[in-house]
Amino acid sequence: MVLKKQTVWLITMLSLLIVLSVYYMTAPDDMAVVDQDDEQQDENNGEENGEGGTESEGTNVDVSGMTVDELFTTTRLEQDETRSQQIEQWEDVIASANASSEEKNEAKEQINEILTVSQKEAVLENTIRYDKDYRDVLVQKDEDDVRITVITDELSKTEANELMQMARDEFGMMNVIVGNQKDDNQEEDNKEDDNQE
Repeated sequence: MVLKKQTVWLITMLSLLIVLSVYYMTAPDDMAVVDQDDEQQDENNGEENGEGGTESEGTNVDVSGMTVDELFTTTRLEQDETRSQQIEQWEDVIASANASSEEKNEAKEQINEILTVSQKEAVLENTIRYDKDYRDVLVQKDEDDVRITVITDELSKTEANELMQMARDEFGMMNVIVGNQKDDNQEEDNKEDDNQE
């Protein structure tokens, strides 16, 4: 039995969806609230030249009241949705009777590129998560750069450089932006201890 590329792609995406669903359903419910200090925000704004750190193309994420894990999950889901829409558009070109063979080949290349980027992001996230022992990692690649955000209270320059090197090993020589989100679970525990005294 010979499977078409579209069928293989569909099975791959459904498998990825199932794996992500199981992962997020089994994630702990007691997660931290997003509270990035001003210094970190100013640093991120300077590096990104006015672009929103947690916004993907054309998508606004309302982070008020979200935990760090909810923020990461929302960002991943929106990124997956955007990529799925792009893939659908390219598949429409492939299925179109009016498209030339060059346009169809370009569409196939674009679909492969999107899938390759998604796979590389997932591999890099897992590698960083397990090698560096961060609670969670978010990797986002766009046209010009790769953004890595980790959940940790502090991120040293050495750690940031190691993360940059890991990203360049996976994606090649690109601009890499590394940042961190504070794990507020520890801060909330400290506040409760202070209130009890």
